[in-house]
Amino acid sequence: MQLSERQQEILRRLRDEGGTVSSNVLTNSFDVSVQTIRKDLNELSDLGLVKRVHGGITLPVQSNNLSFQNRQIINHQAKEMIARTLVDDIPEGASIFLGIGTTLEKIAEALLHHPGLTVVTNNLNAALILCGNDKVKTYLAGGRVRAADQDTMGEETTAFFRKFQVSYGIFGVGGIGENGALLDFSPEESHISRAILESCEKRILVADKRKYMRSAPVRTGLLSEVNCFYIDELPEGLDDLCRDADVKVIECSVQTGGCSQ
Repeated sequence: MQLSERQQEILRRLRDEGGTVSSNVLTNSFDVSVQTIRKDLNELSDLGLVKRVHGGITLPVQSNNLSFQNRQIINHQAKEMIARTLVDDIPEGASIFLGIGTTLEKIAEALLHHPGLTVVTNNLNAALILCGNDKVKTYLAGGRVRAADQDTMGEETTAFFRKFQVSYGIFGVGGIGENGALLDFSPEESHISRAILESCEKRILVADKRKYMRSAPVRTGLLSEVNCFYIDELPEGLDDLCRDADVKVIECSVQTGGCSQ
């Protein structure tokens, strides 16, 4: 299911207003009927993006990630902009780690015709995409296949990553805490991210703005361990954390179609 523009705006409003918003406020803001807003909220609730409460919605408390299919349709334009911007900064002939997630899948699509790459990944979709160019040398890590996330995980996967030393380690996170902690949903995911961080020359974090203040139970690292951070829009609070951590931030705006540093 593709989220409508109004549903995307409802999610933005929910984040901007601290995680709770009333149905009446939404009805008045969009100048639509109560029934229309109720339908939007029910669909967002069915996708696990919001929690219905009396009189409105809140952000869901999550100990598990959303399904891969749901993540594919959330902020897809922002993810495509991040991918295009990042790939422009990757030189020819580079060696790269690609981590898990839907943003990394978009990056694989953007890298498809990049000359002379060597890519190491546990992202099944990224590997399949890169198979479209026989000039890209792709290494797919083995391990336990997570069907719901379309990747591989486990000790074998982590050990495979640690066999390499690459130029660019590109990874995402489940969430970014208010203190700059990089968070994941499972120890297995965290181990993969740690292997990427510790086995590359330049550490590149990619995330859309909804990851800030999003809860996830496993602490993987800190923003200060990252060299570059590609994001669609830097939320208030996260900008200070990045400045304090001396992280280079590249904002990739869907609205302006450009990027800023």
